Parts: sequence; C-alpha cells; structure tokens
Amino acid sequence: MRIINLTNLFLFLFILDSGFASAQPKPDKLSPQQRAQIILDSIYTHYAVDGTFLLRENYPFDAGYQASYLGDNKPAPKGNAYSYLWPFSGSLSAQVALLESQPKNKAKRKEIDTKVLTGLEEYIDQRAPVGYASYVRTARQSDRFYDDNVWLGIDFADLYLATKDKKYLAKSEEIWRFVASGMDDKLGGGIYWCEQKKESKNTCSNAPGVVFLMKLYQATKKKTYLDQAVSLYAWTKKNLQDPTDHLYFDHVTLSGKIGRAKFPYNSGQMLQAAVLLYEVGKEKRYLEDAQAIAKSAHGYFFHEEEERAGKRFRLLKNSDIWFIAVMMRGFVELYQVDRNPVYLQSFKDNLDYAWENLKDENGLFYKDWKGERKNNKKWLLDQAAMAEMNARLKF
Repeated sequence: MRIINLTNLFLFLFILDSGFASAQPKPDKLSPQQRAQIILDSIYTHYAVDGTFLLRENYPFDAGYQASYLGDNKPAPKGNAYSYLWPFSGSLSAQVALLESQPKNKAKRKEIDTKVLTGLEEYIDQRAPVGYASYVRTARQSDRFYDDNVWLGIDFADLYLATKDKKYLAKSEEIWRFVASGMDDKLGGGIYWCEQKKESKNTCSNAPGVVFLMKLYQATKKKTYLDQAVSLYAWTKKNLQDPTDHLYFDHVTLSGKIGRAKFPYNSGQMLQAAVLLYEVGKEKRYLEDAQAIAKSAHGYFFHEEEERAGKRFRLLKNSDIWFIAVMMRGFVELYQVDRNPVYLQSFKDNLDYAWENLKDENGLFYKDWKGERKNNKKWLLDQAAMAEMNARLKF
C-alpha cells in the first residue's frame, strides 16, 4: 500500500500543477509522460539539497562517494555536497523532454526556468570561452568537459525549438563557442573530451556534437552549422565506427589507438545525427546509415527475446541507464522518418516492465534490468534517465 499511496500522491500533485487531466487515472493507466513527472517529483523529493536548487548525486547521500568518470589520475574528492554537472544535467534533459510533449504547459516552463536553470548556473565557469565546469563554482576550480557542455547545448537548443524564446538560443550558441574551442587539426579534426586533458577525441563529444550542430541549424538556418555538422559526421564515421557492425567505438587517442568499448549512447547519437542530416537534404546514404546502426544496436544492446513478467520481449542489457536514454533519442528520431515500430516497441516493453518491477519503495529505480541485483544506493543520473525515456515515449 505504501508504493501505491506515494505514487497517487505524486500524480495528484502533478495533475494539479500541469492540468494534464481533470480526473486521476488508475496507476496502470498512466501515460508515459505522467510516469515521467512522477519520477521527477521523486527525484526532487529525495535528491534536493535544502536551501538550494542543487541536487545530491546519490540517494541515500554517501559521504564516501567518489566519482569515477572524471578522467583524473587521482581520486575525486569524497563526500561532495552536490552532484557533479553531468548527473545534474540529466534533470534538465528530462524536463526538456517533458516540455516538448506539452509545450504550452506554463507550469513546466516555470519549473525549468526557476528550479533547473537556476541550479545549473552554479556550474557556470567564466574562463574564456565561457562554459560549464564539472563541479559548482563555489568549490575549487574543476575541469570542463566538452561532452558535458554538448548535452547542455542540445537541451537549450531544444528549449528554443519548443518555445521560440531567444534567451535559450543565445545560451545554446554560447555553449557551442566553448565546444568549438575543443576542435583542432590533430587526427584530422574532431572534438576533444576534456579541455584540461586533451589526450583523446571521444565519440561522446563528436556524435552529439553533430546533433548539437543540426539543432542549431534547425533553430537559425545558418549554413555554417550545417556545413560543420556534415564535416564532423564524416570525421566521426571515418575515425570511430566499427565497419563490421556499424556501431561506434568509444574514443581515439592522439597516438591513434582506438578505445574499442561500445556504449549505447555513442551509437545512438550517430543514429540521431544521421537522421537529422537525412531530414535536411533527403540524402539516402544518411538514412541507410541510420537504419544500419539501428538494426545493429537493437541486436547488440538488447538481449534475445524471452518471456518476462508474462510477456515476451527483448530486455535491455545493463549499462548506465542514461546511456540507454540517449540511445533512445536516436530511435525516436528514426521512427519519425521510417515509422518502423519494432525498435520503439522494445523500449516501451522495457519501460513498462521497469515501472512495474524495478522500483523501490521510494519510487526510485534499480539499475539492473533483470532485477536480480537490487542496489540500495541510487544514482541521480539513472533516475533522470528513466524520466527522460518515459517523457520521450509517444508511441
């Protein structure tokens, strides 16, 4: 009864705030977007830091936690009071995805402006060119990651495309100027991963870099953005694609060594980039690229079909859930063009399964898609990713 009552409470507050419906649906009749709002409400309940618009990185708070994704040779500080930028940015992506499904929702727009973007400004770093640092500006100076900034730039571009408010476009273009400063002629082009450690050029900077440029082109119609997108797409495909399966490796070092790990978001962003390029010029090669990536990714990042909870479907393989959410963006983009329902049906099956089987008593999700390892500590970015995926599911 505790889970049902908590869910109903979140839903009741959501309905009052957003005007989504005049009557409360039953829990099993919730739309994906209603689920997304409930997850966001749970995030702000469990991760918010009193007196700020910032969030904790984990729930429960772990004073001994050290981030493992910063690329330092030395351990990250223990017990940071706030989330690093990357997990915090996931809350913005989820909110923007939900706003895109309800662009006239003034309450949602206000929540983004007053809560999320106010918190985000704590990470702004005035080193020229201006960009966002990996940790809050009141702490010791931290590194700036080009991929962190790319994700934010995409979000601000999407905010502009949804609202036509030029302040979002101005911020997006400001972020691109920082990201563009991370490009040079070494390896023939491409964007570095980290400003302070220019040792590798990673798919997670370059693939979403193409998406970012295409969003800016949609917003401004400036041909320079399109030209840069075409060039960066070609560079990324040449240097980081595995030609045997069309999926993407993680990075290439300046010595030319390939980091051969394959993560969902890297291939998913090249999938989305290919579709966006196809939509502009209708060049068949881009659609063929996208469909080839989609087919391989569906095979590589999902298990074979099996019965689970009374239904046969392809369960997602374990990864950071946010990697999966970013991969899903590509599949959503492709569906708008070819209307092939197979891939989004797999995401829908997984999200339905997760909603019924992978939540704890606080409405937070376990990381293991099979539900066999029920970790007590929940990472903020995983929760934001679950909200984003539900928000994007219009299928």
